[in-house]
Amino acid sequence: MQQLSAIAFTRGPGLLGSLLVGVSFAKGLAASLGIPMIDVNHLHGHVLAHFIHTENDDYISPEFPYLCLLVSGGNSQIVLVKSYKDMEIIGQTIDDAAGEAIDKCSKVMGLGYPGGPIIDKLARQGNPDAFTFSKPNIPGYDYSFSGLKTSFLYNLRDWIKDDPDFIEHHKADLAASLEKTIVDILMKKLRLAAKDLKIKQVAVAGGVSANTGLRNAFHDYARRYGWKIFIPRFSYTTDNAAMIAIAGYFKYLDKDFCPMSAPAYSRVAENSL
Repeated sequence: MQQLSAIAFTRGPGLLGSLLVGVSFAKGLAASLGIPMIDVNHLHGHVLAHFIHTENDDYISPEFPYLCLLVSGGNSQIVLVKSYKDMEIIGQTIDDAAGEAIDKCSKVMGLGYPGGPIIDKLARQGNPDAFTFSKPNIPGYDYSFSGLKTSFLYNLRDWIKDDPDFIEHHKADLAASLEKTIVDILMKKLRLAAKDLKIKQVAVAGGVSANTGLRNAFHDYARRYGWKIFIPRFSYTTDNAAMIAIAGYFKYLDKDFCPMSAPAYSRVAENSL
């Protein structure tokens, strides 16, 4: 404990109950050690996970500016990262997030929750072109996944009428087709943003960045469009302490500390990060 210079903690956004526990613990620990606190935006942590380095690793971090596709159960955003502390959301979902759509479709199929790892594993065994689902036509760089979710649900309902065991007979193909549709939606808008802004350094972050199909798409786009891509290690895709520590480290260099009175927050203002 005596080696610590400051305590970095997630202040938000997220589930308020969980945040209150973490914030309270951080305050108590910082006060007992007499060291400053650094509040970290949870989403900043995901975006900056690409700057985590371990001893003797050969991982190369992106250069500014770069685009980051931030995809998780609660977020689907395209972030223009201009510096460690200057980030702009240029596109985001107007309804469901990509991870949320995967989870809900997995639940409809009776596969369990969270659906991400289950759908990923099944998709590797299925035909991604077996089924076609609705894709949104949203202007700009924003996303929408509610239409896809509805399309999946209604199609499944009709297919089950003809074959009560349809899901069991086709679950790998359903998973592969669902994954392909979501990845196509994500990558189309990301490609548009990269082209418009003339940015070749493109990263992915968040829980859905662990998805095999999305990772493969990044490698494919890198070959097709000359992108230099950055994909985090699997251990840094889901929520983790290291990403909060690295975000806190950059704020520590600026002596950007927060007061003991700082409360947790569950949401941030629209288009802010």
